[in-house]
Amino acid sequence: MQILIDADACPVKDEVYKVALRHDVPVMVVSNSPIRIPSHPLISRTVVSDGFDAADDWIAERVASGTIVITADILLADRCLKMDGVVISPTGKPFTAASIGNAIAVRAIMADLRAGGDNVGGPAAFSKADRSRFLSALDEALVRLIRMQRRAEQQPL
Repeated sequence: MQILIDADACPVKDEVYKVALRHDVPVMVVSNSPIRIPSHPLISRTVVSDGFDAADDWIAERVASGTIVITADILLADRCLKMDGVVISPTGKPFTAASIGNAIAVRAIMADLRAGGDNVGGPAAFSKADRSRFLSALDEALVRLIRMQRRAEQQPL
């Protein structure tokens, strides 16, 4: 079990550290440039090239069942879900197999509108409610994975 953070624009890194340390789960911070992280054996970072989607590719290649990915990138979320990862946006919204198709469609529509010159604006400002929702979603995901892991360990071979 681990947490991978798509970190370059992630506003909840400190929250991830707190929750992960409480549950004794390793965290990998993935970015295109060095990001300061706490000095703790469970928290590490990797700096990838500044190539297009380099951080996304690095993360997607390492996702497996029991991996939680923190990202706002819908296409990365889709890739991670296909690898049986758990994906949570920084606003606390979980990406699921049931919701990712709609999220991709909305993303494509918004890109088309922007390409056509429409001013569609961007995402809402990050709020305290988003931070709270994120903390709750991450804690719930970790507790669920820990329970699943314990049950699997108790199963007879």
